[in-house]
Amino acid sequence: MADYMALWSEILKKMGSLTMKIKTLLVMFFTTFATFANADGIDEKINAAVAPVLDVFTNLIFSTIPFFGKNVPWVVFWLVIAASFFTIYFKFINLRSFRLGFNLLRGKYNNKDAPGEVTHFQALSTALSGTVGLGNIAGVAAAVSIGGAGATFWMVVCGLLGMSSKFVECTLGVKYREILPCGTVHGGPMRYLTKGFAEKGMGGIGKVLAVVFAICCIGGSLGGGNMFQVNQALEQVVSITGGEGSFLANNGWVFGVVVAALVGVTIIGGIKSIASVTSKLVPFMGVLYVVAGLVVILMNISHVPAAFSAIFDGAFSSQSAFGGLVGVLIVGFQRAAFSNEAGIGSASIAHSAVK
Repeated sequence: MADYMALWSEILKKMGSLTMKIKTLLVMFFTTFATFANADGIDEKINAAVAPVLDVFTNLIFSTIPFFGKNVPWVVFWLVIAASFFTIYFKFINLRSFRLGFNLLRGKYNNKDAPGEVTHFQALSTALSGTVGLGNIAGVAAAVSIGGAGATFWMVVCGLLGMSSKFVECTLGVKYREILPCGTVHGGPMRYLTKGFAEKGMGGIGKVLAVVFAICCIGGSLGGGNMFQVNQALEQVVSITGGEGSFLANNGWVFGVVVAALVGVTIIGGIKSIASVTSKLVPFMGVLYVVAGLVVILMNISHVPAAFSAIFDGAFSSQSAFGGLVGVLIVGFQRAAFSNEAGIGSASIAHSAVK
C-alpha cells in the first residue's frame, strides 16, 4: 500500500508541475469536448458516422449461402465443418481430455520459472471474461427468441464441437508464439498463420491472412467486444435509474467514457494486468451466473420437464419439416459460435501468454 501511495504522490507532483500553458490546453480540450458531447443527438451522430463502415464489413463477413430454403452465413458453415473435423481428427479430444483440463486449471503443471506471463487459470479467465454475459446470456436469449426452444439443443452440440476448435487454436497459439528477451509474449493467430503457412512454403498467404485477422480482430473488439457489452450494460443501468427519462438515457456517452476509463486502467498494464483482474472477477462472475441460473430453475422447477420436452421437440420435431429443422439448427449454431468464440481466434491470444 505504501508503494501505491508513493506512486500516486509522485504522479500528483508531476501533474502539479505542468506548465500553465499545458493546463490551459487541457481545460480547453475538455471544455470543447463537453460542449460537443452535450449537443442534442450525439449518440445518433456517432451511430450515423460508424454505421456505414460497419455495414460494409457485416455484408461481407455474413454473406449468405442458400441451404434447403434458408440463407445461411457461410462463416457458420466454415466454423461447424472445421469444429467437426477437429473433433474427429483428434479422436474426440473435447471429451477425452476433461481430466487434463481440470488438472491444468488446478495448477498441477504450473512452473513459475517456465517461459510465459500468466498461469493457465489466468489465461482461461482472460478468455472467458468476454463471453460470460455477452454470449451465454444474450446469445441464448436471442437463439430461443428466433429459433424457439429447439435452438438450445443445437447450441449445446455446437458448443461441444467448438471445444475441439478452441483446443486447436490455443495449442497453435502456444506453439508458434514469440517470447522476447524481456519475457513479453507475442502470440495468437497473427503469429501461427504467418509461421505455419511459411513452414508449408506459403508464407505470402500466411502474412495476408494474418493481416486480415488482425484487422478483423480490431473490428470485433470494437463491436462485439466493446460496443455491444457497454450498450447492454447501459440499458440495464438506465432501466433501474429512471428509464427513458433519466440522464444516462439521453447521454449514453457519459457511461461509455466512464467504462472506457475503468477498462483503460486495467489494460494499460498489458496481459499481466488484465489476467490479474480477470482471474479475480471471472470466478465471481461464473459463480453469480450459475447461482442465478439455479435460482431461476428452482423457482420454476415444475416447468423443467416441459422445458426439456420443448427443447427436444423443437430440435427434432417432424412437424417443422426438414426446412424448419435446418432453420432451428442454423440459429443454434450461429448463437453458439457467438457465445463460445470457438474458431474466432481471440482465445488463443490470451492462452499464448501462458506459462
